[in-house]
Amino acid sequence: MGFSITTWNINSVRLRMPIVEQLVLKHRPDILCLQETKVTNELFPAAPLRAMGYNHIIIHGQKGYHGVAIASRIPLTEDHRQDYCGVGDARHISAIFEHGNRRVRLHNFYVPAGGDEPDRTINPKFGHKLDFIEEMKLLKANGEANTSAILVGDLNIAPLEHDVWSHKQLLKIVSHTPVETEGLLEVMKRGAWLDLMRQHVPENEKLYTWWSYRAKDWEAADRGRRLDHIWSSSDLGPHLKRIEILKEARGWDRPSDHVPVTAHFDF
Repeated sequence: MGFSITTWNINSVRLRMPIVEQLVLKHRPDILCLQETKVTNELFPAAPLRAMGYNHIIIHGQKGYHGVAIASRIPLTEDHRQDYCGVGDARHISAIFEHGNRRVRLHNFYVPAGGDEPDRTINPKFGHKLDFIEEMKLLKANGEANTSAILVGDLNIAPLEHDVWSHKQLLKIVSHTPVETEGLLEVMKRGAWLDLMRQHVPENEKLYTWWSYRAKDWEAADRGRRLDHIWSSSDLGPHLKRIEILKEARGWDRPSDHVPVTAHFDF
């Protein structure tokens, strides 16, 4: 029995619903996780998703900022939102689903970007990001009995050397500074999470999910970063068939600067 899950920072779900529909009609993941939806719950465009078979939708929205959502063909239970750093931002949502006689806790995250200056003494946004990552270190992949776990989202950190186009040139750029990368790797280590995107792709191979709007020709320059992630508990690792990064979506009409990432499993 197969199962697939897609994560995508959509950068305004109402603005980009046409390309969400384009993705779904072509690839039809069982579960679609969106970040940076930028809309309150009551204005979330659920109808088009339900029309395509996603009858189970949970949302944690915010006007004009942040926002995460899970749209599923599979029933979802135990809707939960964690208020990381206690500031009221809509940056996390989780739920339980069951598939193939397996119970899975799914987490969907939108980690703060952190602003432009990697110094918390002069940039509160960067300090907020570091505090958010510190709290994530408490999240365990095996935290619930008889329950597997999947964590997806825009984590806004490219943790490995080849997760960016130039390790040397980006060491002082927010998303790839050592304090961020070491922090995210510690989240994985303490929580016993598997980095599924690197399970079948060697760490010395370039891997990107984001290309800046600032590039005149993003494809030719190919100065990407791997900011979007899919992790799991160790028991799901052997069931991963492949990861698909839909790079072509960066060139779709009115695109997000992130592209969809899909994990395919055999459970």
